[in-house]
Amino acid sequence: MTDTKPKIESILFAAGEPVKLDKLAQATGTGSEECTIECDALADIYAFEQRGLRIVRIGDCYQMVSAPQYAPLIRDTLEDRKPMPLSKSAMEVLAIVAYHQPTTRAVVDQIRGVDSSGTVTTLCDKGLIEECGKLEVPGRPRLYRTTHNFLRCFGLETLDDMPEVSAGNEI
Repeated sequence: MTDTKPKIESILFAAGEPVKLDKLAQATGTGSEECTIECDALADIYAFEQRGLRIVRIGDCYQMVSAPQYAPLIRDTLEDRKPMPLSKSAMEVLAIVAYHQPTTRAVVDQIRGVDSSGTVTTLCDKGLIEECGKLEVPGRPRLYRTTHNFLRCFGLETLDDMPEVSAGNEI
């Protein structure tokens, strides 16, 4: 391993969440391109050696995660830390925000036909969506978008990896 890989590995392990590429590059004293190459090489090593951990790219970030095949083992072992599943209404709001972002709560309410303020707050608290500014219209309603945590939870690298919406199932 080069001197850079152990540094990246240590940072990603200690972070426990996605770390921006530019921050990794700065910390390791490399450029973004070299850091990307090192991160990808480290990810390949973990995958090739079938280790219990993986390094994944999520947008412009990297994160150390557990290998997917060990999810049932981890879930059984750490059952008391199991997060509550999302309700049907939370999944609806999340899908609307994901496919229409950035969007306002009013748009979400209009699409769903019901008030979604509580659900939007819950999704913000869970770190799946976040405020990303205000719309430049009277009243300046808040705009919402999905987060890196959303991508991680749904196994996506970028929003482009989301499934296409079919004609009969428009959101």
